[in-house]
Amino acid sequence: MEYIEQQLYTSFKRFCKTLELTDDPKLIAAYKKVHAAGTAWPEITQGMREVGILDMEIYLSGTTLFMIMDTLPDFDHEKAMNELAGKPRQAEWETYVATFQKTSATSSAKDKWQLVERIYKMEE
Repeated sequence: MEYIEQQLYTSFKRFCKTLELTDDPKLIAAYKKVHAAGTAWPEITQGMREVGILDMEIYLSGTTLFMIMDTLPDFDHEKAMNELAGKPRQAEWETYVATFQKTSATSSAKDKWQLVERIYKMEE
């Protein structure tokens, strides 16, 4: 099934972002637990799908998070992040995960996650 789904989306946009966690091993462990398979709030995942996010992965190195977000080809990042902010439980989720992050509890995902610039691609 996964192979078939990947074939449907051979054309997509990719966004990469970073965010800093609070330098506290207990908070980092708790953040990882909140993002373990099957633990993310379903409304959050559904909202991401509704705005055109096809897939998302988050990696951790020390206190730095690195996100890879694959979207529909016509994805408008600014518009989608604004729409996502108004989805059910999104503000509640952002306030909750802010307890682990070096950010304020009132920051939206758009404010917290910083887009990074791609400077190299092997095939180009």
